[in-house]
Amino acid sequence: MVKVQSVPSPAIHADERSQEADHPSSQLALFGKDQPLPLDCGIDLAPFQIAYQTYGELNTERSNAILVCHALTGDQHVANIHPVTGKPGWWETMVGPGRPLDTDSYFIICANVIGACMGSTGPASTNPATGKLWGLDFPIITIPDMVRAQAMLLDRLGIDTLFCVVGGSMGGMQALQWTAAYPNRVFSTLAIACSTRHSAQNIAFHELGRQAVMADPDWHNGRYAEKGTHPHRGLGVARMAAHITYLSDAALHRKFGRRMQDRELPTFSFDADFQVESYLRHQGSSFVERFDANSYLYLTRAMDYFDIAADHNGVLAQAFRGIKTRFCVVSFTSDWLFPTSESRALVHALNASSARVSFAEIETDRGHDAFLLDVPEFFDISRAFLQSAGTARGLTKTGG
Repeated sequence: MVKVQSVPSPAIHADERSQEADHPSSQLALFGKDQPLPLDCGIDLAPFQIAYQTYGELNTERSNAILVCHALTGDQHVANIHPVTGKPGWWETMVGPGRPLDTDSYFIICANVIGACMGSTGPASTNPATGKLWGLDFPIITIPDMVRAQAMLLDRLGIDTLFCVVGGSMGGMQALQWTAAYPNRVFSTLAIACSTRHSAQNIAFHELGRQAVMADPDWHNGRYAEKGTHPHRGLGVARMAAHITYLSDAALHRKFGRRMQDRELPTFSFDADFQVESYLRHQGSSFVERFDANSYLYLTRAMDYFDIAADHNGVLAQAFRGIKTRFCVVSFTSDWLFPTSESRALVHALNASSARVSFAEIETDRGHDAFLLDVPEFFDISRAFLQSAGTARGLTKTGG
């Protein structure tokens, strides 16, 4: 049995109802025991649920749907007020009326990935077999697992094909997996600041973060909820370390340099003397209020395992052989987490498979997180690609 239902956010207080009315509430797709999700680890996950958001309207031909895939610490709240933080959606620079992902023209869907903690089934969900939270009993998930779940959601929504799949970082991995696994369902793909597999350096950074979480005495081998605790310190350190990789040396220097935090002289202690220290501590402390520690372990592991060429004898071009999807690959010059060389390798593989592909390297000092920030050249490239793809598809306006 499968149901799709709307659910109000429990984090919205009564005095904020008017704000909630201006934005879509999360919706849940509930999949029963007769609709299992086959996982790469060999387990069929059932029952399970997917939380998602939609923006805009689906046209009569059902041809204007765009799937936005979120990054590691993102969620389904792309362009609405976040129910936990009260802050704007994580991609309001890209999604909305008149923006590149124009909700006056496109029907935007974003699903919280399996394994995450904003409504989709993950380690913070209840295991129906035990009545307790899954914790580390939750099966290991992969990027292909996330995409299979999204495909099941689209089936429930009656959307056979996607006009475009869009994503950056882990979202870009999902976008590439979509085109490899479901080439006939994806007309175009916008893959941003991503790679077809995780590098050894990225795996190493993720392991650092996981070990920080697991070293926290409040982690309790993943059973912290039962103990009434949460590994805030370990997860905060993991977030701090990861956040450094999202930036660049130039961006950190421009924003902070060696400036002191609210003082002129050092304290000669381990207080946050420098602005950059205070900034990182804030990033860590704010993150732990909205994210589950076990989900962080599972999602970083999913990124580590990703290697789209693995099922094709290591030949990346084979993963896209004969594909008709139109691609736009975007990288940023200061992104050392997913450097331009990895995007070029993807473009070369797509060229070798005779795919239709365009590529843009955008010069900016904002690092990996540039795709989340106000970078006009990125907006222009994205808009132009979608408009060109829309013309090729003969896309009609919403309701047309």
